[in-house]
Amino acid sequence: MDRHMYHYATVSKALEELAEKGFTVDFNIQENRIINSPDDFEIVHIYRYEGDSDPGDEATVYGIKSSTGEKGVFVAGLSAFTEKSAAMVLNELTIKGNQNLESI
Repeated sequence: MDRHMYHYATVSKALEELAEKGFTVDFNIQENRIINSPDDFEIVHIYRYEGDSDPGDEATVYGIKSSTGEKGVFVAGLSAFTEKSAAMVLNELTIKGNQNLESI
């Protein structure tokens, strides 16, 4: 899997770049799809925004591709990482993907 991670000054800049790459679906409003069917999604890009003054400003922007070919984004703030949340599912997919990369 070819996954890219970037660090950006703003979340909107990351979203802009992903939109230019065709990632236009807003998966935040389809959070249950990610929670209920995590294997239907692949994380292609990860953008991290680290708040300069407040760690609570940190956010992760995922560029996601679904098994049906949809390309979109999911934005997860630090508070989004709760048990059984889409952000947590995506984080687990990231970890699983990294382990798969290491085992190749």
